[in-house]
Amino acid sequence: MQSLIRDPNLSPAGEKKIAWVAAHMPVLAAIRQEMEKTRPFAGVRVALCIHLEAKTANLALTLKAAGAEVVATGSNPLSTRDDIAAALVASGVRVFAWYNPTPEEYREHLRLTLETRPHLVIDDGGDLVHLLHTELRGVAEGVIGGCEETTTGILRLKALEREGKLLFPMVAVNNAQMKYLFDNRYGTGESVWAAIMRTTNLVVAGKTVVVCGYGWCGKGVSLRARGLGARVIVCEVDPIKAVEAVMDGFEVMPSLEAAAKGDIFITTTGCRDVLRAEHFRQMKDGALLANAGHFNVEISLKDLAQLSVRQEEVRENITAYYLEDGRRLYLLGQGRLVNLAAGDGHPAEIMDLSFSLQALAARYVLERGKELPPRVHPVPPEIDRQVAELRLAAWGIEIDRLTPEQEAYLASWEGE
Repeated sequence: MQSLIRDPNLSPAGEKKIAWVAAHMPVLAAIRQEMEKTRPFAGVRVALCIHLEAKTANLALTLKAAGAEVVATGSNPLSTRDDIAAALVASGVRVFAWYNPTPEEYREHLRLTLETRPHLVIDDGGDLVHLLHTELRGVAEGVIGGCEETTTGILRLKALEREGKLLFPMVAVNNAQMKYLFDNRYGTGESVWAAIMRTTNLVVAGKTVVVCGYGWCGKGVSLRARGLGARVIVCEVDPIKAVEAVMDGFEVMPSLEAAAKGDIFITTTGCRDVLRAEHFRQMKDGALLANAGHFNVEISLKDLAQLSVRQEEVRENITAYYLEDGRRLYLLGQGRLVNLAAGDGHPAEIMDLSFSLQALAARYVLERGKELPPRVHPVPPEIDRQVAELRLAAWGIEIDRLTPEQEAYLASWEGE
């Protein structure tokens, strides 16, 4: 089947954006150069369900250059860029996606992507895998395995694994050190605030920011907020992460207490109903609500709608909810992940690391898939190290190496 996109004539604009990010993704460029020669994906169909913007387009084109037949769709209704979709189609990638589809259209795009019968899947949030374990189990028979990009998708995969229902091996790219230490922390921290500041045109300094969740994404968002001059409150359910937040210098308190104090609220948990009616009732007039989790379930849209007497888009990507007592709560990006729904996503240099892991992990699954049991597998340490070494080489940075004597010492139990 031919691609389904909004407007093929947008491709020149998309090609410029892809060229810009590709110039700032040297690690993936090095991998592409090697894979163009070896073509490890020749004859292999790869389905990508990922935020369809310029950096992910560079990954798709890298896999295509490595011999793959690539089919792509969006992993979030508001993160697909129509000019990028058009540019990919012009480059020979099949695409089923457009910006802001209806729920029915979004699901149809996923289905059409899988009906190409891929051998490998690269998922971001678990929507492809979910369909392969429900409506399209017949297609799953031909899947060797795949990779998952984000925390939310790993949670879904782990649930399938616990129930003994996972049909094929999946590599948890999100859990690689070269992913979460940089993408989740620095990428999310920077892109979330870039999106909020661009969307609102308001200052962050002097405001109270409430960050719900202190995983790697929450750490990055909190760190950047403090750097911008905000007072930061962290809300957690994990006592260990709460201790960490306190020792990192942040206030920690229950979310209901923080609700009355915050000017900006950001959810980074991967869970649902983190902010709900009881929180909204306590919030200040003019509070900003933003979500940095994969799905739009962390801020209860149902509760917001029920509490409001009127809703209005007051600025692009900002919806005002007018409450009965006259207060206004402002929701950014429809409650979807704000850095992509209302911004450009993570910086290119950050996604260079994540997508280099994806390309190498996909090759690993292709080569080893038949040997791997249907479980969630870690990224092999040698792939993590390879990406780190390529990044250092691109910077022109050298590091020390252990001497044979040092290696022997570290491997010994006898000490001296």
